[in-house]
Amino acid sequence: MAVQAVPTKGNLMNTKKSLSLAKMGYELMDKKRNILIREMMMLIDKANEIQGEIDGAYEQAYQALQRANIVHGYCSDISKTIPVENSLSLDYRSVMGVEIPIVKMDAPDKTKLHFGLNSTSTALDNAFQKFTEVKILTAELAEIENSVYRLADSIKKTQKRANALKNIMIPKFEESVKFITDALDEKDREEFSRMKVIKKQKNK
Repeated sequence: MAVQAVPTKGNLMNTKKSLSLAKMGYELMDKKRNILIREMMMLIDKANEIQGEIDGAYEQAYQALQRANIVHGYCSDISKTIPVENSLSLDYRSVMGVEIPIVKMDAPDKTKLHFGLNSTSTALDNAFQKFTEVKILTAELAEIENSVYRLADSIKKTQKRANALKNIMIPKFEESVKFITDALDEKDREEFSRMKVIKKQKNK
């Protein structure tokens, strides 16, 4: 059993205040956990949807590349004309104190091609456009998956704190309040009995 506070009215008031704060803290932690879980579940649904789109986009992109390879032979030399993607930028938004990443990428100019029209065909154009779609979806999926990971980590920590308040701190303060209240009541009864004895003796 933990060491109890000295049973005084001041300690009773302080312990009741601590108990009230612990209960309020638990309610806030529980509310935060529920909001984070709801946010995470929405992102998981979105991630599953995008993953399905990526699977389809990859399939179409490789089919288009295969057709381009058939028409032009292997396109390794032509692929070197495609510039490296460097328009990605990272920002953040806050969800209940959790920093969620926002991945931004410049929208590609579909009218601009990086290879000559004389030596290529629409098969290569189509492959380029399909892999551009894959690139955009991959950036979006990376944002969502990282967000889910961060939310899951925060939910775990929030749950741990909520459990500590619910199962350790709140019972501890409740026990202290009961101990101090019982001790003060017993003291009041003893004082009342003592006063009765004194009054009785005075009357005699």
